[in-house]
Amino acid sequence: MVYFVVCAQMAIVNQQKKIAFIASCLGMLVFGITIVTLGSVAPALKQRFLLDDLEIGTLFSILPVGLILGSLIIGPVCDRRGYKEMMFIAAVGIGIGFEGIAYVKDLTFLRLFVLLFGISAGFINGATNSIVVDISDEHKGPNLSILGIFFGVGALGMPLILSRFLGKVPELTILSIVGLLILLFGLVFLFVPFPPSKHEQGTTVPWKSLFSPLLLLISFYLFFQSSVESIITNWTTTYIGSKGFISKSQALVGLSVHMMGIIAMRFVSASVFRNRTQTAILWICLGQLLAGILLMHHGQSVILVFAGLFLSGAGVSAGFPVMLGMVGQNFPSISATAISFVFVIALLGNMLINYFTGLFIQRYGISYLLPVIYSCMAAMGILFYLTYHRLKNKPKTKV
Repeated sequence: MVYFVVCAQMAIVNQQKKIAFIASCLGMLVFGITIVTLGSVAPALKQRFLLDDLEIGTLFSILPVGLILGSLIIGPVCDRRGYKEMMFIAAVGIGIGFEGIAYVKDLTFLRLFVLLFGISAGFINGATNSIVVDISDEHKGPNLSILGIFFGVGALGMPLILSRFLGKVPELTILSIVGLLILLFGLVFLFVPFPPSKHEQGTTVPWKSLFSPLLLLISFYLFFQSSVESIITNWTTTYIGSKGFISKSQALVGLSVHMMGIIAMRFVSASVFRNRTQTAILWICLGQLLAGILLMHHGQSVILVFAGLFLSGAGVSAGFPVMLGMVGQNFPSISATAISFVFVIALLGNMLINYFTGLFIQRYGISYLLPVIYSCMAAMGILFYLTYHRLKNKPKTKV
């Protein structure tokens, strides 16, 4: 963790920007923790509220709704008012959500706390990405890759903490302690020199820019990218378990291997490949994703399948950093609003394609999971080619 913070400090020259960058990394760490927490404590919640699988699934569905609502709100507010207030509100909302989930006794209130949890997570995800875009005069993609490393650390760290204290400290007690720590982060954010607002009261925000062909291409690339990420996370354990030579415990380890691939490639993108064009990095990652899925599909040993999971993680690692960097580069006057728009489209893709994937698998079987992923990858390749071609013909655009 210390090494990552040192990398973060090196990424920005100006001292105030360094502080804002490190605070953003802390916020993204919180977001990573937030995203995996509900699933991690699901067994405890099922036991407390006597929920069946359908009811716990309904509870899970509230979180992405909250993420979409938070993503819709955060961009325009930050462009108008700056980031400090919203970072504070986001951290406080997540902290209260943790406390509510840990202690509430009524199912209706539990759902409300999960909704608050999701909205606040949407706030902090949109705000942290927009802050890094705004403070990065150059190297936006690599700096966003560093930010993404902290998401991976948070997403991996929370399950490890829960497993470390399993049987010693109740899971929901750990949740409460983490919630209090996040509330403390909110107070810290009040003293961070985040970028100011871009539009003073009374000025007109150029909303028409949201419907530019370039932003739509980027948005729908991430529509499919987000879907692939979620499909792999949600269905991989079932798919590789169906091969017959991988146990359930090994399949769960495979998800951690996939996340390690994301973290490793983001670190490489932010360091070794820092001065390479971001479009080249994304083409490399698309190649890794294809290689990873082919290994998962055709691999006949645990090592080959795990190699596929690692490569598939590396393959999806650059999508959001590179594309959000392009958004910041090409829409600087509405960067937070444009990033919010992109996140909403990506989240809708995540929800819609995963829903139809579930129906498809229910009807035809888990063996048809890979054709769905291949179709999404084909769409990603076409959309990125069109995005690259449009950027190539745009003057003075660094990608």
